[in-house]
Amino acid sequence: MANNVNKSDKTPRESKLIDRYGRRIDYIRISVTDRCDLRCQYCMSEKMQFVPREQLLSLEELHQIAAAFVELGVTKIRITGGEPLVRRNILTLFENLGQLDGLHDLTLTTNGSQLDKYAPLLKQAGVTRINISLDTLKPQLFHELTRTGQIEKTLDGIAAAMAEGFDRIKINTVVLKGRNHMEVIDLLEFAIERGIDISFIENMPMGITGEHNHHDSYYSSDQIISDISARYTLQATSLKTAGPARYYSLPAHPHTRVGFISPHSHNFCDDCNRVRLTAEGLLLLCLGQEHSVDLKRIIRDHPYDTELLHETIIRALDIKPRGHEFNIRTHEVLLRHMNMTGG
Repeated sequence: MANNVNKSDKTPRESKLIDRYGRRIDYIRISVTDRCDLRCQYCMSEKMQFVPREQLLSLEELHQIAAAFVELGVTKIRITGGEPLVRRNILTLFENLGQLDGLHDLTLTTNGSQLDKYAPLLKQAGVTRINISLDTLKPQLFHELTRTGQIEKTLDGIAAAMAEGFDRIKINTVVLKGRNHMEVIDLLEFAIERGIDISFIENMPMGITGEHNHHDSYYSSDQIISDISARYTLQATSLKTAGPARYYSLPAHPHTRVGFISPHSHNFCDDCNRVRLTAEGLLLLCLGQEHSVDLKRIIRDHPYDTELLHETIIRALDIKPRGHEFNIRTHEVLLRHMNMTGG
């Protein structure tokens, strides 16, 4: 199927999605499954109880809701999981989303394990950018952090994505004190050598995940910047993508951008422009709060009522909170796991 993303209507639609704080919502992250072929310690429990498949939105329902958001002014969709590429027939959804007029950016977050198979098909379907999770370059530590994973699959996936020439490829690294924080430079140089981007992410306290301690694992973005600055020159930029990252450039390596996602040390809520849809059909208005609206009920009780779906989405923004309440110092943990939320 031809790649239509960014080749459709270039004129942004007047957004009808503005919350009570005046923030314009033009970005939705859609989780297509809570399942994953890895069991990352900071993301889920080792023996995770997954949602029964019949409770998940169908691919057709996911497309229906995504189309409604684009009709209301959303220009960017990110597909997440769990691991989105383990969902059966998922390519059909990418192909259909790639045809939406008004959608300018169709992106994917993945652990990379399936990219060796899917990268060419995703590019053809219209995916513009890919974020790939990689928290270590050490095979044994990779296996420990993911509980089941083999680093070779992720590295092969990164290579396959690079071969397809996506607009941007970015590594996402969750930095954990005492586990991988000493690899920040190695991971940065991995990205530099390949001319791709990298974002370093502060651990978010979501879900009871067994042996992982969210509080003890916290390593701030400020410390990461200090570590990198001892070796490389970082220059702050005004670059803004749809997400929360603050970006820096490396003057000596212009093809690599370095991002920092800092929910604790540098709260990014004031200019939040996004909402999330869970695989069960809950519209989450904030990553770190439980404010939500059940869109699955709306589309199943009123399957052909597009006007009602639009009205429900618009009204939902009235309960979008000003920001999250993550506080790494209090040891409080949001009970919802990250794989349930969409990474």
